[in-house]
Amino acid sequence: MLDSMRRASSGWLAKALFSLLVLAFAVWGIPHDFLSFGNSWVAKVGSVAIGPDRFQNEYRDEINAISNQVGRRITQEQAKQFGLDRRVLSQVIGKTALDEEAAAMNLMLSDATLAEGVRRDPNFKGIDGKFSRSDFDNVLRQIGLTERGFLMVRRGEDQRAMLTGAVAAAAVVPKASIDLVHAYRQETRNVESFSIDANKVVKVADPDDAKLAEAYDKSKQRYMTPELRKLAVLAVPLEVVQKRMGVTDDEIKTTYEADAERYDTPERRRIQQIAFKDKAAAEAAKAALAKGRSFAEVAKDAGAKDSDIELGVLTRKQIIDPKIADAAFKLAKDAVSDVVEGRFATVLLKVTAIETGVTKKLEDVKAEVRDRIAKDKAKAEIQKVHDRVDDARSAQKSLAEIGKSLDLPFFDLPAVSKDNKTPDGKRAIDTAEGDIIAQAGFDAQMGVERDAVELPDGGYAWVDLLAVTPPKQKTFEEVKADVKAAWIDTERRRLLAELAAKLVERVSGGEAMEKVAAEAGGKVETALKITRETLPQGLPKNAVTQAFALPKGRAGTTDSTDGKSRVVFKVLEITQAPAATKEQSDKIAAELAKEQQNDVIATFVAGLQEKFGVQVDEKNLKRVFGEN
Repeated sequence: MLDSMRRASSGWLAKALFSLLVLAFAVWGIPHDFLSFGNSWVAKVGSVAIGPDRFQNEYRDEINAISNQVGRRITQEQAKQFGLDRRVLSQVIGKTALDEEAAAMNLMLSDATLAEGVRRDPNFKGIDGKFSRSDFDNVLRQIGLTERGFLMVRRGEDQRAMLTGAVAAAAVVPKASIDLVHAYRQETRNVESFSIDANKVVKVADPDDAKLAEAYDKSKQRYMTPELRKLAVLAVPLEVVQKRMGVTDDEIKTTYEADAERYDTPERRRIQQIAFKDKAAAEAAKAALAKGRSFAEVAKDAGAKDSDIELGVLTRKQIIDPKIADAAFKLAKDAVSDVVEGRFATVLLKVTAIETGVTKKLEDVKAEVRDRIAKDKAKAEIQKVHDRVDDARSAQKSLAEIGKSLDLPFFDLPAVSKDNKTPDGKRAIDTAEGDIIAQAGFDAQMGVERDAVELPDGGYAWVDLLAVTPPKQKTFEEVKADVKAAWIDTERRRLLAELAAKLVERVSGGEAMEKVAAEAGGKVETALKITRETLPQGLPKNAVTQAFALPKGRAGTTDSTDGKSRVVFKVLEITQAPAATKEQSDKIAAELAKEQQNDVIATFVAGLQEKFGVQVDEKNLKRVFGEN
């Protein structure tokens, strides 16, 4: 909730909307008087009830937002595993407490102020820099709100921002804190190290049966068969429904013609640009080019660095200014443009590379268009399939019967482990969704019909638990080879650790690192001026952490990066951090200020919750998820 509150204090759509539109509403949500619900509630803040409808809407929006962000569908089960249910509940309670405080303070925004805020929002401005009604309407369509509904949400958001912004502004970062963080981050150390050649210096004799039997008895729990479950599974991935969707040639043609550019590969050009304060300066530079000055030299004369003139490899649409785009895409390779007076700057352009575009005809992409149409149809059809299966379940039909009657994939799985394996180690459900389905089988209860599992692609799976085979102890003879391998590995690690500890004592006692390394089959490497955040090649992170806790001249040891050996290291030199530059101080101050503001806002919201009182109805909360 801290991040949510902090985002409110620093603006709303300006930072969140276009990177993740729905998340803005998942963060602050819809005011409690905007959504309808019955008499039941999942939580109360004072006398204000947070109904199941509101909670479900915000929970669904949060899942959708995260799914869009990670590029795949997050299921309800996964969301709960990550604690999103409690996170959303905490956010809704916090927002409601802020709303109640705003109401108690008679904090209100006038319609004129609200409208002006929307007009000034940069996310709603067109290419001319002015408010764009079409951009505004497009946002409303994407988030599924009417203009009135949007303004209600915006009003609540801005009022919360006024509250949290005022609280956050009180945070002050002491200079001593900035200096302390800078000293911690910028202290450097010189460290030398070597890796022990374990194969050369550590020899482990094969254990006899008595030692192995003793090791087996001490770690019997490691040698158990996994719990197995007998499952009946009806799986309907979106792909199954997609293959059944009929697509006509007319549909393919219409879809292609409506968005033909979607299937093309646009021409791209690597473009350089020099910006000038006025046309006269640009004309003078153009004349200098004609006399033999290079583009880079002219750029330098204009005060630009090489990195300043590189725009990168761009398509025409990626260039905001149409005049500059037209000029750049008319140039021949390595040619320099005439002076271009763009909307925001007067420039000279040069094209250094051209990647030819490809225009695809309908026959080239017919299969791709067909799949796209079929997938869109399947997304609409999958819910109908879901409802038909649920209706059949309500009629007491088994999953096997339903699969046969609806011609859907059914799996009779006699023995599945939690990690989706059969007793012989093969994948039990050999599909992309197999692991999720197997996990659902281990979340199920005998004789209890559970809701469908949402699959990452938008499909569904129904899982019935039919029988459970508990774990069973494997005999010593069955696992003797595994016990031996584990014993040898443990003994090898013990001997390595003992050897490394002795080598550390010798190095700390003053023996030359090169001599000790040679005996251990290693080669000394030196890392200079490392910080706590540095990770030199060959030096594990834990070695860096230890090195900054040791005094000069002392040595330490840790596991190698691959875990197969040990690294011995020594601190050669310690250099305290120099005085912080203004840029460094400002950066640290900004980081600490944000942390302090988060803490202050969290404390403020917690105080409001205590002031108004918070109740959570766990039964209704479980009912929302179908757990009762």
